[in-house]
Amino acid sequence: MTRFPKAFLSATILSVGLIAAPAMAQTAKGQPSAPAQATQQSVQPTDAQLKKFVDATKKVAALADEYQPKVRTSSDDAAREQLMREADEKMVKAVQSDGLTVEEYNGIGAAVQQDPELRQRAIDMANRSGG
Repeated sequence: MTRFPKAFLSATILSVGLIAAPAMAQTAKGQPSAPAQATQQSVQPTDAQLKKFVDATKKVAALADEYQPKVRTSSDDAAREQLMREADEKMVKAVQSDGLTVEEYNGIGAAVQQDPELRQRAIDMANRSGG
């Protein structure tokens, strides 16, 4: 049951203005995210990939904003888990609709978190596109 909150945590971070998403639940499969982040450190996205990441990040953040209140006010664990699963599936589809795999999205997110210059490029792109 711990795999879904990772997507919500990442999206929450994004929705408050930070352009970074270390791990979406779909790829975590219940495993710790630290080893995945360690293998993703060398990602150097092109401008086109970074643009796709920024666009997908906006969609993921919007989904998090939509689902977090529902999850918080849900009355039981089964209902919460169903809502998290539904949100996670939509987040994955949002990432894929922008032409990225979840692994690419996560890799770029990890790189953005670790590289201040890349993070600034992503923020600048988001601001230019009305983000």
